[in-house]
Amino acid sequence: MESNLQPITPATPLAGYMGGKSRLAKIIIKRISSIEHTTYVEPFVGMGGIFLRRPFKAKVEVINDYSQDIHNLFRVVKHHLDALIETIDLIPNSRAEWQRQTRSNPSTLTDIQRAARFLYLQRLSFGGKVTSRSFGVAVSSRSKAFVDERVLELVRMLHKRLRRVVIEALPFEDCLRRYDRVQTLFYLDPPYYGHEHDYGPIFSREDFARLAAILADIKGRFILSINDCEPIRELFAGFEIEPVETVYTAAGYVNPRKPAKELLVSN
Repeated sequence: MESNLQPITPATPLAGYMGGKSRLAKIIIKRISSIEHTTYVEPFVGMGGIFLRRPFKAKVEVINDYSQDIHNLFRVVKHHLDALIETIDLIPNSRAEWQRQTRSNPSTLTDIQRAARFLYLQRLSFGGKVTSRSFGVAVSSRSKAFVDERVLELVRMLHKRLRRVVIEALPFEDCLRRYDRVQTLFYLDPPYYGHEHDYGPIFSREDFARLAAILADIKGRFILSINDCEPIRELFAGFEIEPVETVYTAAGYVNPRKPAKELLVSN
């Protein structure tokens, strides 16, 4: 049977994001490529660590995140490329500017200013943290730069990649129900169990049970990646569970930079 997936040049996420799947990307993308689908949906897209690294695309693609900063950034990159590049090109790479941006209220900014602010904070904050950020400067190696030609090129590449992508900002349950079809594949990367508030008040401990109940009733296929712990194994016991190993590189997780166990859950 001819595949509905079409080859495409992978893109690189614009910045780090807590819980990003860079070290598991090859395994997850291989699983995605093995499942026939015409519609691909990510209800928790984050900075697009899996979505952008795939070397193929589906006929219909949907990225969703309930974070207004995430949604706004992707939307601005897609529709206001030149204005965003002009804005970020003027922001200095300094601790004082980082502190000023941290203190600013994103709800008072224009969409373009808000997108530039979020990108700036994510690129310069330690470990891609969204909450409790700290200025990420490495004293023993070259410091991360916010504005250089590489950053501007990444923004241009993302703009091109998003050309035919639907961008949503729905609660995960609304996203699942709206796009659930027999030919749909969902890839889900919710917050880790025990770290639900690392992204702000958008996901709770109780949401894991709601998520499991919805996934048990969908028509399409899904792959979910999550940290390996007994409560998660119990909640998703009715599905296929595959243990995998990765490495956490950010503080706040157990034994950073040492092997850690995660699960790939699927139907």
